[in-house]
Amino acid sequence: MGLAHLTELDRLIHERIRLGIVSALAVNTSLSFNELKRLLRTTDGNLSVHARKLEEAGYITCAKYFEGRQPKTEYRLTEAGRQALERYLAHMDALIQSMRNH
Repeated sequence: MGLAHLTELDRLIHERIRLGIVSALAVNTSLSFNELKRLLRTTDGNLSVHARKLEEAGYITCAKYFEGRQPKTEYRLTEAGRQALERYLAHMDALIQSMRNH
């Protein structure tokens, strides 16, 4: 694998916040909006925009509900999202190995 394969990276996941979202959800059953915001050290608007892109791609699901009088937003990784993350990690691993063995 050479540098030409960089163009095959899943650009949707490659962005820092989106990679953080799918990675965090891969090791947690679900996370709330505030938990993700705290983990990723980002703003409400930034997290909201990136989470929406992942949701539109079918990589995560978003559930909104009330807990008492407080609105809550909960995210989960879908099977498509988990497979996309696994492909991305395999691609990055192959790229790193290619560079180390070059």
